[in-house]
Amino acid sequence: MRTLVASHPLVTHKLTMLRDSGTDRATFRALTDELVTLLAYEATREVQVSSVTVQTPVAFAQGVRLTRPVPLIVPVLRAGAGMLDGMTRLLPMAAVGFVGLVRDEESLVASTYAERLPGDLTGRDVFVLDPMLATGGTLATVISMLVDRGAASVTAVCLLAAPEGLRHLEGVFPGDGPPITVVTGAIDERLNDKGYIVPGLGDAGDRLFGEI
Repeated sequence: MRTLVASHPLVTHKLTMLRDSGTDRATFRALTDELVTLLAYEATREVQVSSVTVQTPVAFAQGVRLTRPVPLIVPVLRAGAGMLDGMTRLLPMAAVGFVGLVRDEESLVASTYAERLPGDLTGRDVFVLDPMLATGGTLATVISMLVDRGAASVTAVCLLAAPEGLRHLEGVFPGDGPPITVVTGAIDERLNDKGYIVPGLGDAGDRLFGEI
């Protein structure tokens, strides 16, 4: 497994504003959308392409186009839904699936309550959207689903990550399968006893959509 931290002044600036507890919901949503687009630029560096020749107004030019099958984007509900527009801005042709997981606040174990994914992902690049990589249990479950269906590669896009979650994923995916990558805006200090990232930015789902 590979981890890529998108160290760019604009990423850090927007992430700092997201962390601020005084940032209102509308601004939080807008910042999340903008930040995901920046992270998506890094996450798609190795997306599959094929060579093509096009006719410009002057001459022929060599270039590339995305190959088929088209990539699949998978937001992890519910917070991942707030990242979808930022990702599809760069991949408007991509298909979209969904996985819903809920974490037990006592055991911190995630269980699946909804899933809408193609049965066969052979040859497809898949991008998973989950704002917070905390314990790593949720992402490990989703990535395993995708690998079992034949995904060519899986890239998780996260606003923040905790060292504990990254270590967990490295243990589950040691590198003997398809390429697994985590792209994140920052790696924070640690998890607290409730499984929240410190310093983090709070509950991303609540800050995007309100408390339920």
